[in-house]
Amino acid sequence: MEFPRIIISALRGGSGKTILSIGIITALKGLGESIAPFKKGPDYIDAGWLALAAGQPCYNLDTFMIPPPLVLESFQSKAKPNQISVIEGNRGLYDGIDLEGSTSTAELAKLLAAPVIMCIDATKTTRTMAAVVAGCDRFDPQVRIKGVILNRVAGPRHENILRQSIEAHCGIPVLGAVPKLGRQNFPERHMGLVPTPEHAWAHDSILAICDVARRYLDLKAVAEIARRAERLPALPQLAAAPGIKVGACDPSRVRPKIGIIRDSAFQFYYPENIEALRQAGADIIFCSPLTADMLPPVDGLYIGGGFPETHAEALANNHVFRRQLKKLADAGLPIYAECGGLMYLGEQLVLGEMAYPMAGVLPVVYGFSKKPQGHGYTIVRVDRENPYFQVGDQIRGHEFHYSKVLEFNGTEDDLVFSMQRGNGIVGGRDGARYKNTLATYTHTHALGTPAWARALVRNARDYFQRHKA
Repeated sequence: MEFPRIIISALRGGSGKTILSIGIITALKGLGESIAPFKKGPDYIDAGWLALAAGQPCYNLDTFMIPPPLVLESFQSKAKPNQISVIEGNRGLYDGIDLEGSTSTAELAKLLAAPVIMCIDATKTTRTMAAVVAGCDRFDPQVRIKGVILNRVAGPRHENILRQSIEAHCGIPVLGAVPKLGRQNFPERHMGLVPTPEHAWAHDSILAICDVARRYLDLKAVAEIARRAERLPALPQLAAAPGIKVGACDPSRVRPKIGIIRDSAFQFYYPENIEALRQAGADIIFCSPLTADMLPPVDGLYIGGGFPETHAEALANNHVFRRQLKKLADAGLPIYAECGGLMYLGEQLVLGEMAYPMAGVLPVVYGFSKKPQGHGYTIVRVDRENPYFQVGDQIRGHEFHYSKVLEFNGTEDDLVFSMQRGNGIVGGRDGARYKNTLATYTHTHALGTPAWARALVRNARDYFQRHKA
């Protein structure tokens, strides 16, 4: 089957590819196209915007956390032959983690045999940009650059020089030229867009950039490039990687209830992680300390990342929820938390002169920095007993946080991961354990770490049988 698809890439981060991807998705939808959104790399915020624009979940394609054969299989299972898949790249086209460009957008483009459309920040450049595009085109002949979109163009004369130079010297069509936009419809925090749940004008912002795409881009040409994509490569045999897939659960077994705290404070979840919990045999209940005084009856709890610091006062003021969470953790409720969830399970969040009490499950006090304290891919080795992973396991994930540990009042044995790559919590270690609670700065993806979902569901089922049977 044919899978129409394009990858939107750029020369570097900050070139506008996320906003243009959102505009292309929304504008193509307006032309009657069905769109499947994807995001290359470990990213929650851009994926949230792409999902909102497409009206359906956005799935991440990451060849560091997930074995490449499973990335290909995941794409083929989520894309549909009657849809156009729009895949937003990350950073520059060839930017990876080593000399060979491993984990780059270019690597993904080759894996999926997907045509690439380059988003070019044209600020203060003209003919030189043709040389840059030509260099990208010839750098790796297996990467197929099929179009260019000019962004932040100063005016008609600037556009004409750029368009003529690129098309004449590179033989690659220019699919549109977007002028410098005076109004900022997409506020940013740290190194990316503000998450959609925090942005009251999210739909208005999407409509505004959709109008830009309609006015300045050749959308029919974009769709045609997607439809002319080569046949998707055949799926490789996955027998050589036993245990990678989650696998179906036994329908005769008890389906434990796993709560997921999801709101504007805790919003960073890969859709595949939630799907993996269901596939492993759990029923999912969403809940929030921002809207409810108490947790619903659950047999396990998953707390993802986010920005609890922007809701510190509200989280601190929900005394009943915090105390209940601590009591349940003391009673052995299985709890798995990542990043923002890790902070919520600590003793305090210190913001300036204010200290906000959190759940107090873990003996950690957190502060915040203006610079990232952890940013990038992680590799952790499990070297202590815990309820979720086997000693000796190696886990690949990523971390991105501005929080830092001000006080750690536990011991080294309370931290079950040693950091092979990345920063972790303290002293080159991560994975804080307390009874059946495990919390970590490292985010994982269920396709790359399938043992996680099975373990959380298994622990939740055991908890149910101990306490409610």
